[in-house]
Amino acid sequence: MTNTTAILVTLVIYKIVLILIGLWANKRTKSTSDYFLGGRKLGPWVAALSASASSSSAWTLLGVSGAAYLWGLPAIWLFPATLSGFMINWFYIAPRLSIHGAKVGAITLTDVLATDDNGLSIKELRWLASVIILFCFVFYIASQFDAAGQSFQSTFGMDKNISILLGAGIILIYTLLGGFWAVSVSDTLQGIMMALSAIILPIVAVSQAGLGNIVASFSDQSIFSSPSGMGGIVALGFILGTLGIGIGYPGQPHVVNRFMAIEPGEKVRQGRMIAIGWALIIYPGMIFLGWAGRILMDIAGHEQILIVMGNQLLPPVLAGIILAAVLSAIMSTADSQLLVAASSVSHDLKNSGEEFSLNQTRIVVAVICVISVFMAIFVDKSIYSRVLFAFSAMGAAFGPLLIGRMQGGVPKINAISAMAVGFFGTLFFYYSDMKPEGNPLERLIPFALAFIIVQMGRYKG
Repeated sequence: MTNTTAILVTLVIYKIVLILIGLWANKRTKSTSDYFLGGRKLGPWVAALSASASSSSAWTLLGVSGAAYLWGLPAIWLFPATLSGFMINWFYIAPRLSIHGAKVGAITLTDVLATDDNGLSIKELRWLASVIILFCFVFYIASQFDAAGQSFQSTFGMDKNISILLGAGIILIYTLLGGFWAVSVSDTLQGIMMALSAIILPIVAVSQAGLGNIVASFSDQSIFSSPSGMGGIVALGFILGTLGIGIGYPGQPHVVNRFMAIEPGEKVRQGRMIAIGWALIIYPGMIFLGWAGRILMDIAGHEQILIVMGNQLLPPVLAGIILAAVLSAIMSTADSQLLVAASSVSHDLKNSGEEFSLNQTRIVVAVICVISVFMAIFVDKSIYSRVLFAFSAMGAAFGPLLIGRMQGGVPKINAISAMAVGFFGTLFFYYSDMKPEGNPLERLIPFALAFIIVQMGRYKG
């Protein structure tokens, strides 16, 4: 059996398992509430691993390892940046949202954000949140499909567009079948696959490169410099911008909806330990992998370093697991985002008491998937920048208001203003010519302004 055949067989088995999960979950899905939130019955392992996997995406495996390969030592700042996001979510948001979500009967993050202290729905907020989710998730999901295409292309020499269609098709099948249950259980499997890849390949790569050689390769770099070697205000901007990734985590609808589906109390505490343990495996693993890659090989596409090293350093079956892990990262984010994007149309925009039928909801999922596939094929942008733009935009739009809701009341005008300033501020800096290393303007200023608006409203109240 050739390497390519062994890798392909491993992937086929993995895809079949995902579809079987979808068929199983379909039997547990009787209503749109089940489809979007699974009856609030997630256990700590499923909640923790599915939330972690869906928060991480192709950006974690391909983007972080690629950034470490390209940047060298300054990539170390990605570790506290991402870990801080997990800490904020699991220590502050999760224990409060698991209680608050059930109290207000929320099925989606928009339900939480757009419900005032009296339990009344704020229609303007629902529309604004839905538009932001759809806009950002089309970018985000497209980047996942693009990553799948790149992975298949570099491993099998397949046409990238055909690879995108194949990956999107599998994700669509099991998401259509089982909704939240299928997505959460499959994301748990995918989280395990990602953790395995972050243990196996970095250990092999570092042993091949030599830890001493990796350290020596940083002789001309400083932890307090930017990737371009600049110090001073440029380095400070890079560090602050990179650390700013962490504040975006509370604003990710596809992640925090897991907190509404887990029982409060002990299960949240158990989930916290599992999720943070997972992060302590994944992010250092990807950073060390990128650093080892700088010693071992020279490639043009830095975001493909994980795939290339997996194919060259591991036996075929293990290489197949690594590629499956990349596809896991892609699928675990794309499936969750498809579900949330669909909920923004079929649940969030409906009047109280109204719902789309399950079949209508599934049609919405399929339409959003098709739009994202077109984006992946026709819009050329790197995984790293496209994902972080959508991540930052939702983080600034939703995060400050969610924190405010968990603290107590937020007046309607402040809630709407904060969401708009957070989103459009990120959009402005993303498309402007002001692009310092680390993008501190894009990641920090919109969030800070939105947070101030929310807190001013609470103070007045």
